[in-house]
Amino acid sequence: MIDHVRDLASVRDATDRLLTAAAKLNNDSTAEPSRLPGWTRGHVLAHLARNADALVNVLAGRPMYISGDARDADIERDAPRPLAEQLTDVREAAERFQGQAAIPADWSRTITMRNGVTDSASRVPFRRWVEVDLHHVDLDIGYELEDLPEEFVQREIAFLAARFSGNADVPPTRLTDGTHAWTTGRDSAPEVTVSGPASDVVGWLSGRRDGSALTAEGGLLPSLPPL
Repeated sequence: MIDHVRDLASVRDATDRLLTAAAKLNNDSTAEPSRLPGWTRGHVLAHLARNADALVNVLAGRPMYISGDARDADIERDAPRPLAEQLTDVREAAERFQGQAAIPADWSRTITMRNGVTDSASRVPFRRWVEVDLHHVDLDIGYELEDLPEEFVQREIAFLAARFSGNADVPPTRLTDGTHAWTTGRDSAPEVTVSGPASDVVGWLSGRRDGSALTAEGGLLPSLPPL
């Protein structure tokens, strides 16, 4: 069972880690490229703030974003801001998210995310944790996939494997880090076994590594569609 209270605490910890690390940047380095194509570090920080507000909307029963174009415009608008303004925005948006999550509610209810995706409200805190910790890696400021909490990595692998399950474009695949195993892809007996360190498995599934550090047995390393 998902423990949303525990996940909210993990979101706080991840946010504190990110803000402490990002505070060592300056205005020039905030304008430098992140690891996400076409985005500066300022874009990543702006996205993190606006995503927190979007998840407040989700928990409150409102549309996550007015539109995809509005989402993108907000990020472009906020990306060039000075570092101090960026950090204040991320911190205050994170507090708004925690405040909304503290309102008594039915955490078993179904909520609607972007593009009509539905989920249990109880998973929203973990979704926010994913945003904060993976985008911390994307900032390219010394926090790597290997630094992610073990619990987070295991849960994110399971979450991403489930997203690709039943996908006709992904061959039936078994994933393993040598200790745990997951299946993904088309619904039939696994054809390919992909193995390697958990950090590389989550990096490949999330599109942050090319999978070259992984071993594929029974076939080629599958090509994953965009998330």
